[in-house]
Amino acid sequence: MSGYRFKNFTADPKSKFDELFSLFKQLITNTSGDVEEALDWLRELDKEYELTSEDYTLEDFIAELKKRGYLRDKKDGKGGMAITPKTEQAIRNNALELIFGKLKKGAAGNHPTRFSGKNGEEMSSDLRQYEFGDSPQSISMVDSIKQAQINHGSDELKLTENDLLVNEQEFKTQTATVLMIDISHSMILYGEDRITPAKMVAMALAEMIKQSYPKDKLDIIVFGNDAWPIQLKDLPYLHVGPYHTNTVAGLELAMSILRKNKASNKQIFMITDGKPSCIKENGQYYMNSIGLDRRIVNKCVTLAAACKRSKIEITTFMVASDPYLQNFVDEFTEANKGKAYFTGLKGLGEMIFRDYTNKKRKKI
Repeated sequence: MSGYRFKNFTADPKSKFDELFSLFKQLITNTSGDVEEALDWLRELDKEYELTSEDYTLEDFIAELKKRGYLRDKKDGKGGMAITPKTEQAIRNNALELIFGKLKKGAAGNHPTRFSGKNGEEMSSDLRQYEFGDSPQSISMVDSIKQAQINHGSDELKLTENDLLVNEQEFKTQTATVLMIDISHSMILYGEDRITPAKMVAMALAEMIKQSYPKDKLDIIVFGNDAWPIQLKDLPYLHVGPYHTNTVAGLELAMSILRKNKASNKQIFMITDGKPSCIKENGQYYMNSIGLDRRIVNKCVTLAAACKRSKIEITTFMVASDPYLQNFVDEFTEANKGKAYFTGLKGLGEMIFRDYTNKKRKKI
């Protein structure tokens, strides 16, 4: 007798190193790249949950991290260990998997738009009548033969130019994105860590763009009392400071970056948890954390309108739900004709991913 024997699927068990490494990647993100602190947390978790055994100790795990190139000794002469670029890459991949799940790698191109025509980059399922100049490769022979039978009957095969149908082609468009991350002190206030999820989203978004939209451009900036750009490799080490929230400085820097880019679509994703409370005028800081200061708010709204004139859409992700922020965000979003989400930290990555990939705008 022949046949197939079916049984329940059982996944291959993870090695002890893989189990600990998954946890280590999360801890190193939470500790902003501080290896010693991450290992201290791991030791505490090991005591409570018995993560290791006599056959594979925590010291064995650390030795294997070094052997595989994930850890190195610091070169400053003060001792201790640091993560390597290989670890930074692993952290970004981990963030991508945790937040966006497994993504199918797209073709080397950009984002589909709602516009179609002769000179597109990818075939769509939509059909139209053949026109002079259409590529022969775009002709759908099966549908054309069906059309010929409808037009001339099925007694004999007769195929004319008027029977030919071609697949529509979808245009692609490049996208330039600036991700603005708030690093003001409020991002860790009230016992809630908001900066770590923001970092995870930034790393996942960067890795997703790198894998699925290699022609797109992503810049990352942070803003507190001032704003400055950071590199992708800096994200694991990002932490908040004793800053107010200078949203104006962040928007000005984002606009400056996008003006230099020739991409058809330009957008700003802003992740923040509070109202703007700081601006800089004539080299001097003006700060006010009480209520909504119109002097600061007006500057923000003016820049939002300027972005609209430059065809830069702003999507605001407010990771706080304080009712008094609603008016500011509504006014800001209306000036830009952009989007705004009032959300907690849960689901932030999925929303940004959906907003990014569903962008369907005209190629200019």
